[in-house]
Amino acid sequence: MTKYKTEKRKARVGERILITEDGFSLGYYKSGDVFTVSSTTDKGVTGENDCFILHHEYEVIVGEHTPAPNLDEMDYDELIALVEDAMKTLRTRAYKNGYDQGRFDAKIEAPKSDQQKRDEIVAQAKEDVRRLLESDYGHDHEFIVNTAKRTVVDLRKIKGCTNIVRRGIAKCAPNDCFNAHIGKAIALRRALGWSVPAEYMNVPQPTEIRVGDVVEITEKTRRKLKTTVHRIENGIVCSNEPYMDFYLAHARRIGLLVTDPKTIDDTRAGKGE
Repeated sequence: MTKYKTEKRKARVGERILITEDGFSLGYYKSGDVFTVSSTTDKGVTGENDCFILHHEYEVIVGEHTPAPNLDEMDYDELIALVEDAMKTLRTRAYKNGYDQGRFDAKIEAPKSDQQKRDEIVAQAKEDVRRLLESDYGHDHEFIVNTAKRTVVDLRKIKGCTNIVRRGIAKCAPNDCFNAHIGKAIALRRALGWSVPAEYMNVPQPTEIRVGDVVEITEKTRRKLKTTVHRIENGIVCSNEPYMDFYLAHARRIGLLVTDPKTIDDTRAGKGE
């Protein structure tokens, strides 16, 4: 049974009222009836059935709620109907919630891994270099990449001459992975007198080893081995350097290696880069 929250005041047209007294109803209404007010006077109001109700016979409905049914008082058919209605409502609600959640999830991008962030920054650096070189009319640029010293130098020269107008230098931090593409972008910007984007100076370190990477492995004697990854088989890096694969397999077997391969250069430069 629906319960109502009411206020004791004069009703306005369009409001719903709950009958609380029926002493003057003449059988047209009774206590508990609900009407919508169609007109008002100083003495009372008129309901939608044209019955006149005195002001003291009603209260204005301002809220309502339906209490949960008492299952112990319901017969079998009523219980079945209640369960069916509940299941229908649950299915509708679940579908709507799932749809809304799907739309919400679609708007949220999965957080990028450090490797994805690094890949994007390397791609940005390549495009940066291409765009800046094209826009620097009247000048040639010579890049000197020194993988041993982990540096990149850009020599900016007057076009067709050997005169160096300005130079820019980029040096990789000792514990960072070297990448010539990022180094070129930094050196070029410095040679042009441009600022260096913060992302070039704070690139995440690689978390994946890929073919073409230069990796470093440390032995128990603290000797460091460096090799270029030629292929990866079952998660194990393989080199095309003579005897390197055989040695690494033997060293793993006898526990000589104390670190996993660590990428120290992921430039993987192609032709013309």
